[in-house]
Amino acid sequence: MAGGPTTPQLVAAVGGAGGFGFLAAGYLTAETLDVKRRELERLSDAPYGVNLFLPSTDPADTVAIEAYAERLAPEAARLGVQLGAPRRDDDDLEAKVRLLAERPPALVTFTFGAPGRDLRDRLDCPVAVTVTNAADARAALASGADALVVQGAEAGGHRSVFSDSTPDPLLPLLDALAAVRAVTNVPLLAAGGIAAAEDVARALAAGAAAVAVGTAFLCCPEAGTSEPHRQALLEAAYDDTAVTRAFTGRSARGLANRFAREHSAAAPAGYPEVHHLTRPLRVEAARRGDLDVLHLWAGTGWRAARGEPAAAVVRRLTSRL
Repeated sequence: MAGGPTTPQLVAAVGGAGGFGFLAAGYLTAETLDVKRRELERLSDAPYGVNLFLPSTDPADTVAIEAYAERLAPEAARLGVQLGAPRRDDDDLEAKVRLLAERPPALVTFTFGAPGRDLRDRLDCPVAVTVTNAADARAALASGADALVVQGAEAGGHRSVFSDSTPDPLLPLLDALAAVRAVTNVPLLAAGGIAAAEDVARALAAGAAAVAVGTAFLCCPEAGTSEPHRQALLEAAYDDTAVTRAFTGRSARGLANRFAREHSAAAPAGYPEVHHLTRPLRVEAARRGDLDVLHLWAGTGWRAARGEPAAAVVRRLTSRL
């Protein structure tokens, strides 16, 4: 859970309860990731993983992004901020890989694509790649993936499709597991809508070796989730979730607030350009507690999120094992 919710305290609490926590490296510099790793290792000696974002390979439509900026100008004026400059970057990937190559964690996972053999071989630890379908699973395996995180349509946050230029509807998690299992025997981690012990049991019965959980931990005291985001989840500020490009230019599931409803149809594909464009809006919305403009990532199981310690979430999810 990049962007703040994943903290060293949350990862340590999950590891201490018998789970396997991940540090989300997305949006961090390598230096900040190193600081968080060292803090985590002071808190816990449990094994942990690190997740990396891969740069987008989809071309950005600059004309469409400029038109979207014009559309969002009134939102910026209302909040008293300037829209950000659309730009492409690699999320400091090379520096992060060097850091992890020097001192590998127990597992590195990649999101938004397959790392390629050269990059994968620089990491002296197991590697997993997040996929949503059989074709991307084959590409990930060709890159040397040791395991696959299978993301179903129910998942909150960004969809880990390798190309988001013409997104197809994602398969529900159990169907995605079946499709990926048909092309490989490597361990599969199931992600998407895991909110209760019954969800864990179903995923394991469908062939997953483990489950990956995000939304259920968003309201834990150890999480770095913003207070408005917590409020929206705990008070059920919106009725449902929706998949939208409105906030970042990449398809992602979150609570269906006003910004998502009004701008989804016009939002172009263009990540991370649109992410940088809208960031000042989202930062100011968080400061003001404006739930209608803030990105509120959440999976379909969001109503099960509780303000309880992370260890309690682990116990609840594993109670049928």
